[in-house]
Amino acid sequence: MGKQNLVIIDTGCANLASVRMAFERLGVQPRVSCKAADIEQADKLILPGVGTAIAAMKNLNQRELVPLIRAAKQPLLGFCLGMQMLAQASEENMSADGSEGALIDCLGIVPGRIRLMEVGNLRLPHMGWNQIEHDETHPLLKGIPSGSYFYFVHSYALEVTDATLATCDYGLPFTAIVGRDNFFGAQFHPERSGPAGARLLQNFLEL
Repeated sequence: MGKQNLVIIDTGCANLASVRMAFERLGVQPRVSCKAADIEQADKLILPGVGTAIAAMKNLNQRELVPLIRAAKQPLLGFCLGMQMLAQASEENMSADGSEGALIDCLGIVPGRIRLMEVGNLRLPHMGWNQIEHDETHPLLKGIPSGSYFYFVHSYALEVTDATLATCDYGLPFTAIVGRDNFFGAQFHPERSGPAGARLLQNFLEL
């Protein structure tokens, strides 16, 4: 794997310290930056995010990061809201029946829309440990058996699409991991998911 130039994109809406420390535990010293030169010269990119889609996309636009992310050629991994921002659009600004608000345009890199989870009598947000299911063929999931547990905190999720690499079930199935070309996303928090989360990050570094 060698020494990698890993850049955590400073979106202004994430706990960057915990993400940075997760990679430091793997022997990598990441750089946190929102500078174009740093992002373009990186070997790998991390797109973290917490909070709301409307605030996150506003931050990305204000920092002029949208064209940089869309043009990235190196492997990029989004966490939680960072994964959701890879989608076409988010319904987070709409009422339950879709009658108010408007769709929030996201980065449009992976197919699908971010929707409020339909969970029946279960509680929202979906918070805590849950299992992911996958066919155990993708390199990003090497050594992570289907049925492994990861830590989730979210109320909105990406629908299952042809870019879905792993699913999770909470009321209905949703995309837990997505991949399209060099772009990947994890709805859960790898940095808070113990050995399985660390293995996912290690696999990403080895892509």
